[in-house]
Amino acid sequence: MKSDKKIAVIDFGGQYAHLIASRVRRLGAYTEIVSNEESIEKYKEYSGIILSGGPSSVYEPDAPLLPDAFFELNKPILGICYGHQLLMQKLGGEVISSNSKEYGPASLHLLRNESSLLTAGVNDQTIVWMSHGDEVTKLPPGFSVKGESEHCRYAFVSNETEKKYGIQFHPEVTHSIEGGKILSNFIEICGVANTWNLKSFLDQEIAVLQTKVPVGKNVFLLVSGGVDSSVAYLLLAKALGKERVKGLLVDTGFMRKNEVSDLKANLNSMGFDLTVWDASEAFYSGLKDKSEPEEKRRIVGDLFLSVQAKAVESMKLDSDNWILGQGTIYPDTIESGGTKHSHKIKTHHNRVPAIQDLIEAGKIVEPIADLYKDEVRELGKMLGLPDFWIERHPFPGPGLVVRMIASKENRGEKILPRLEALLTSRNKPVGAGVLPIQSVGVQGDQRSYAHAAVLSDPGKSWKELDEISILITNSIKELNRVVFMPGVSQLPSRFAYTELKMDQAHADLLREADAIVNRIIFEKKIHKEIWQMPVVLIPASLKEGTYGIVLRPVESREAMTANFYEMDISILSEISAEILKLEAITAVFYDLTHKPPGTIEWE
Repeated sequence: MKSDKKIAVIDFGGQYAHLIASRVRRLGAYTEIVSNEESIEKYKEYSGIILSGGPSSVYEPDAPLLPDAFFELNKPILGICYGHQLLMQKLGGEVISSNSKEYGPASLHLLRNESSLLTAGVNDQTIVWMSHGDEVTKLPPGFSVKGESEHCRYAFVSNETEKKYGIQFHPEVTHSIEGGKILSNFIEICGVANTWNLKSFLDQEIAVLQTKVPVGKNVFLLVSGGVDSSVAYLLLAKALGKERVKGLLVDTGFMRKNEVSDLKANLNSMGFDLTVWDASEAFYSGLKDKSEPEEKRRIVGDLFLSVQAKAVESMKLDSDNWILGQGTIYPDTIESGGTKHSHKIKTHHNRVPAIQDLIEAGKIVEPIADLYKDEVRELGKMLGLPDFWIERHPFPGPGLVVRMIASKENRGEKILPRLEALLTSRNKPVGAGVLPIQSVGVQGDQRSYAHAAVLSDPGKSWKELDEISILITNSIKELNRVVFMPGVSQLPSRFAYTELKMDQAHADLLREADAIVNRIIFEKKIHKEIWQMPVVLIPASLKEGTYGIVLRPVESREAMTANFYEMDISILSEISAEILKLEAITAVFYDLTHKPPGTIEWE
């Protein structure tokens, strides 16, 4: 049941609008996402308002704004990133494009002589997460500086009398160490503490599902075997009854080694009504010679629908009485440009146009679409999902399709001299190169498609490698990732490029490498420390006719942000050595990139 005390999050199209709402809900206050075009009367309904981040610049002609009357509301207001800049500009401050762009962790220094209710109980020095290219340069009347970072003078400002706060960083992400405390303080300021919890969501969602899927209608759920689709199944079964929910596992030919047989056995043991449909030939054929990431995702999404239609016909399910279910979670929608002003990072297979049309026609039900991975796991525990299932690493719906980088050769010749000059000027003695391909990233809430810098193994600490990675991606916009080559002290003058095909042979190669990695991390019992472990096959290596493997272990809770995982060097060496025993693999890379600026998956 919705509380009559609630906080609004105004969505300006940033990745984090729903994450802000999710965090505030988990801290005990009900939140609703609203647009920047609501009536003033609508905004008056809330006990407090948060202005989210977004990909626009406040000084652009078509930037999303708010009416002047909004800023006269007698409500606590917290502006985050773009919301901070908009608050400052509308109240009389100034915002410009900054030469000191920041992506990733930064140290926030709170001024001792400038206390604030928003940071009560927060340490004077605290790590926060930055992602911005614009900066406030002048404050409105009544505001004062409360905190600053190395590259941002006005990182935290406030008007304590009017309870208006502006912060350039993102408190909602787990990488802002005391961000939860800051949001808790805002909830207290709004007077809505302890008014909501996940049990409330469960009760409310069951009621919603019983309305969306009335008696006489049933749900045909696309199952991947991961946590999301498993929890979606359990929630649908609880709301509608098991007899009204059937599962379809599509074997795309791009699943992990032994994945299909293992999943069928495990899901059947949990009582799932599951059918496995082998569509590998259709997927190999549809993806033949395809390389562009968005096109690959569209093809996968369309093929899923086509296979689903054939399965429905084969299983003699009346399409008038069965609707499609998906285990979509919020990052799938927001990264696909799922809000009015959002910038598309990548289209998820369950957000291609054909799927979107079905959603708008009311022919798809997505019971966990507003939740994040950590919430899904918690909900799974509430619904009785076994711990071993909850601990499984997330695996993308398109499977290995997004972990086989079939990009065409693109050398980025002009980047390397700038990279070498940057490292030299900052006294970072490490060999550097640039991969001859591009991958998807996210910088300042916008999709990027850029190169990865490669570092030799200088024997430096993870902390030093992290500093170098952040320096590179903050300084050179054409680079959205940084990787290093474990155990390699001398990089080649030029990386070899070998065309990669979306076929069974290359999928089998990646399956073997992926199986090696997963076997070792489970043997070493570090799988619980790693939130997700993409193993990526790329057409770049040390020798023509061979390929490279990228290891991308990350730490995260909600997928909207992530840190690269600092693996024990002895374990990393063992993994690299085992992978290099594969005849077709001559290079192993370790991804040092946070999210942002790199996405978790390479596509």
